[in-house]
Amino acid sequence: MIQVVCIKQVADSETRVKIGADGKSLDPSGVTWILNPYDEFAVEQALRVKEKLGAGEVIAVSLGGAGVQATLRNVLAMGADRAIHLKTNSPADPLQAARALAAAIRDLGAQIVWFGRQAIDDDAAQVGPMTAELLQLPCVTSIASFELEGTTATVERDIEGGREVVEVTLPAALTTDKGLNEPRYASLKGIMAAKKKPIDERPLELGEAGLEVVSLALPAARSAGRIVGQGTAAVPELLRVLREEARVL
Repeated sequence: MIQVVCIKQVADSETRVKIGADGKSLDPSGVTWILNPYDEFAVEQALRVKEKLGAGEVIAVSLGGAGVQATLRNVLAMGADRAIHLKTNSPADPLQAARALAAAIRDLGAQIVWFGRQAIDDDAAQVGPMTAELLQLPCVTSIASFELEGTTATVERDIEGGREVVEVTLPAALTTDKGLNEPRYASLKGIMAAKKKPIDERPLELGEAGLEVVSLALPAARSAGRIVGQGTAAVPELLRVLREEARVL
């Protein structure tokens, strides 16, 4: 079975980011780049499927600049067989990314195309379903459980008040949520093996964007707190502040 995992390199959520000089992008200096956490679940599940079947191939695909190769190498060290790097220095909106991924995946003969539920940088959660639509594949999003029997996958999705159980016939696209599995760490053996695994570099022209980032801004600094009194005697003043100043009542 051929499985494709679409991954994204994102800024570590613990990195203190700065807005770039253009006011529309992040300043890359000092940023630690990591594999999107939701994509880790996708990589892990693809590897588990391959291990259970005892055969097959896991192909990682990502688009971005030269730095993306470090993240692809990490996925290869986890156990993926090969990678495709769609090389571009321009930021892609969700539809641009989906079109590029679909074009790269279309001729691979994948039975499962995996995505993380969303990327933690833009939280769009659109690339997986868009790519599936372009490939004319059924798509189940935000899965938290996965079982495969032949060419039928049974998955579960967390919904308000319970879980939804869905059966889907392969080939299909799936996006992964927290709780699906516990992603593995790359072993020293895997890191050494990854150095010899191929990364197919393909120059990418994104075409016209459908979305434009007008500006980025950091959240406003919080104002200092204050104590309005102590004990029950402070309640009237607290209510006044909440009603007249904070305007939350």
